Amino acid sequence: MNRPISNLQSSMPIFDETTLRKLEQLTLVAERVRVGVMKGDRRSSKRGTSIEFADYRNYTKGDDLRRLDWNVYARLERPFIKLLEEEEDLAIHLLVDASASMNWPDDGEQSENKLAYALRLAGALGHIGLAAGDLTAVTLLSSGGDHTWGPFRGQQNSLRLLQFLETGSGEGITDLNQSLKNYALRGRRPGLLFVLSDLLSPNGYQEGLNALQARGYEVGLIHLLSPDEMEPPVTGDLKLVDIETGADAEITLDPTTLDLYRERLQAWQTEIATYCANRHIHYIPLTTDLPWEKLVMQTLRVKGVVK
Repeated sequence: MNRPISNLQSSMPIFDETTLRKLEQLTLVAERVRVGVMKGDRRSSKRGTSIEFADYRNYTKGDDLRRLDWNVYARLERPFIKLLEEEEDLAIHLLVDASASMNWPDDGEQSENKLAYALRLAGALGHIGLAAGDLTAVTLLSSGGDHTWGPFRGQQNSLRLLQFLETGSGEGITDLNQSLKNYALRGRRPGLLFVLSDLLSPNGYQEGLNALQARGYEVGLIHLLSPDEMEPPVTGDLKLVDIETGADAEITLDPTTLDLYRERLQAWQTEIATYCANRHIHYIPLTTDLPWEKLVMQTLRVKGVVK
């Protein structure tokens, strides 16, 4: 059964005020992608910030209206934002796999549900980006069509982001390769992009990631699996049903079969890690019993994408 995440999390607030304050002390970091020139509130690595005029750019919803040049607006009847030298911002893109396989486990206990975990993590990363003044967009990748929030900047948009994430549901089969290639073709401003997925996509993921990198995105791949996918809790004669396709298979899950399963799972993750290392993609494998606060505050810091 595919249930909206608002129901999945109805008894579990996304963030409390203390957590929000902690997130606001963090910054998302890009190592290879070139940042823009509009800073907002981003803490620059440069020494000092010039207040000298540099250029104009088109107004984007969420921009600080104090930067609007009203004289230009009066003449051209179009809104332009004044850019100042040595100010920089980063475009943040968060892509969440909203396929049926992500809505697992679907047992009423949502603390380890992959989609609920991914949406909460997207909320945390999105809040960090918005609070830092970065241009932030979040997209749910689903078989029924992708749903995008943003791009917006400014901490005042965080509540709207969290409300958007609560509408998500896991359903159907997401062709991850095609969804990522489509996103790359939309011509959005390249920046730091995270894909949050279990990678259980029949057509793979590599071509899509390649397309994103070809457009200039710096990519982070957050690979989510549930604990029972890492270590199946059942044994004996079983009938397995694919949650996305409905295809079934009858197996006997004994110690030998479990050992083979673990071996192939490890080989799969090693293959992903090797591919990502060769392509300079940040690969972050995790299981959903890892507290997301620890992932953000520690793991992502070690990976160099949060500071």
